[in-house]
Parts: sequence; C-alpha cells; structure tokens
Amino acid sequence: MRAIVYERSGDASVLRLVERPVPEAGPGEVLVRLAVSGVNPSDWKARQSWPLPAGWQTPGQDGAGVIEAVGAGVDQALVGEPVWLWDAAWQRPWGTAAEYTVVPVRQAVRLGSAPFELGASLGIPFLTAHRCLTVGETMPDQLRPGALAGRTVLVHGGAGAVGNAAIQLAAWSGARVMATVSSPEKARLAADAGAGMVINYREQDVAGEVRKIAPDGVDVIVEVAAAQNAGLDAQLIGQDGTVAVYADTGGDVLTVPIRPMMVRNARWQFVFTYNTPGLAKARAIDDVGAAAAQGGLRVGPEAGLPLHRYPLERAAEAQQAVQDGVTGKVLITTSDS
Repeated sequence: MRAIVYERSGDASVLRLVERPVPEAGPGEVLVRLAVSGVNPSDWKARQSWPLPAGWQTPGQDGAGVIEAVGAGVDQALVGEPVWLWDAAWQRPWGTAAEYTVVPVRQAVRLGSAPFELGASLGIPFLTAHRCLTVGETMPDQLRPGALAGRTVLVHGGAGAVGNAAIQLAAWSGARVMATVSSPEKARLAADAGAGMVINYREQDVAGEVRKIAPDGVDVIVEVAAAQNAGLDAQLIGQDGTVAVYADTGGDVLTVPIRPMMVRNARWQFVFTYNTPGLAKARAIDDVGAAAAQGGLRVGPEAGLPLHRYPLERAAEAQQAVQDGVTGKVLITTSDS
C-alpha cells in the first residue's frame, strides 16, 4: 500500500510517500481501506514536535473509508461497513494519510450513507466543538435537537473548522448562535454554517452587537484566541457561563479579570480533544454520529466549509495549507474506495 510517513520531526519536507505492507488488524481492531483523510492543525504540530515512539509515523487523526477486515474478537459483520475514524494516530503510528490503516474498533464509527468527505471532517473539529458546547456546569451533557433551546452561544472564528463545527452543532441543537469573523467572505461562511448573527470584529463593535441580542450575556463562548479576547469575553459571558478555550491562536498567555468572573460564577475551561474524559468523549461520538446520520451536519461551501482536496502524494502541501491558515477543510484523497 501507499502511505505517508515521517521518521523525524521537522517541516513538511520530512513527509515521504512510501510503499508499506498492508497492516493486519490485531485483537479488537479493524483494518480500514481509506477513501479520504482529514487534515488538522495537530497534524503539523505533531510532525514538528511530538515524539515518535515507533520511530516513524503516518499522520492523520481523521478519515473515512470501508472496513476490509477485523481482528480477533470483532464482529465479522462489520466487514464492508462505511465508517469514520477519530484519533487514529493518537499515540499510535498508523494514521489516515495512507491507503489502509488499523484502529481499535471503537474508533471506527458507522457512517451510513453519508459521504466520505463528511466522515473525514468529523473527528477533531466536531468532537472538539461538542466538548466546548457541553463542558459548562449548566450545559447539557449531550446534544440533540432542542438540547440547547433557550441558550445563546458565541463562536469566535466562525469560519474556521472548529468554529464551523460549533455553529453547526449548536444550531442543530436549537441554540441561538452568534459568530465573529474577520472579513465579509468569512461572514458569509459563518452564516451558511447556521449562525443567526455574524459580526465582523474588524469593522463592528462586538460587545455592542452581542448585547443587542443577549443583554445579560451568553451561555457559552467557543474561544480560539483567548489571549486576544479575554477582556471581551469577560464583558460578554453571562451568569454561570463558560468560556471554552480550544486553541492558543494569537498568544499563549491568558490574563483574566478576576472580580467580574467571580460575581458571575463564570468558568474558563480548556479543551484538548485527545484526552477528553472517556464518558464525555463517548457521548460526543454518539451525538456527532447521530447529527451526521440525521443530515444535521454538512461540509462544502454551502455549509460554510469550503473543501480543499489533495492527492496522497501531495500530503506535504495539504499540511502546509493548514499550517498557513487556509479557510475551510483540507482533505487528502487516499484511494478510490
């Protein structure tokens, strides 16, 4: 099989297309013939600095394809099942930037009739967004239509992959959704994702616009740039609200005003999807899978998430595009499955 591999940390030039034997599914595992691999910021961050316990790594946490074989203890009926994968390369050498990969069976989720490009886009962005929307003390543990009725969600960076996922999940769950963006083009994308109000922070007074809709503050802020937005978030978070921080865009030192947060019993919660507590992760997988199956999640420009496709041999370019901040979702076509 063809696979992308790197054997040392570094820039995108360390990625090589190689021929490798097709791996075998071990006990409790499934072998998946991949159709599409999703590219995320953690792919290039891992390539630059994460250790290589096996001495090599195939990148790619997210992907979609068809189960081709199962290991001992796994139901043979799964063979031929379309699935989407999550955390495929987390502390394992076999990622999704290859024609085949092996994962524990729990990390291969039935995709049904949904397209592979959607399946390959679900893992990190949507599981991260789910955690941001449910981690608050007063928020529901699970999402479903109506679960966030009466709640107000503010998504910073509404045109990004996680921002798009948060908008879609919050809207599917019945929330009133607002988003901030940096340009008219990105405003259109956030609106297409389902945001009812979109604010261009370069041209508008974010606090003033949000207060028009939510004078008492918002229930959840999905935060991509906490170091830059801490003062703004302190103005906008409501009583018992949560600022869910999932990235360090624009700085990694956070200064928070104490007294305003105390009197509102507000929470600043940091989110790293890979080690989300087990029960919360299981709920997120169930909810994201259900939303996709019900047609509540979409990809493509009409869903506010333009797709950028690369063949497997151009995986380095795909990772570089994500590192350079391309707007939309980057996908690698791995086979014709």
